[in-house]
Amino acid sequence: MSGTRSPSPKAPVTENLWKLGLILWPFATGAVAINLFLAALITHAADWTPAMPPVTALWWSLPLGLPATWAAAVWVRGLIREAEGR
Repeated sequence: MSGTRSPSPKAPVTENLWKLGLILWPFATGAVAINLFLAALITHAADWTPAMPPVTALWWSLPLGLPATWAAAVWVRGLIREAEGR
């Protein structure tokens, strides 16, 4: 079936920062939650703040995970472009 191909190929998923961000969001948000919880443990051990429960760290990681996801997506897209030689 010649002539059925589109003249402009679709961009890969990695070119769209939103799609790449959706793929990376659970991992970046999880990393933020772990870092928040461990930072709270350090401050609690130093007697600076009260202890933070893990569930609180999870709730705080939801909004704070968005900038981390954007940064990870930009970084990964740059790595992919470098690997492809663009």
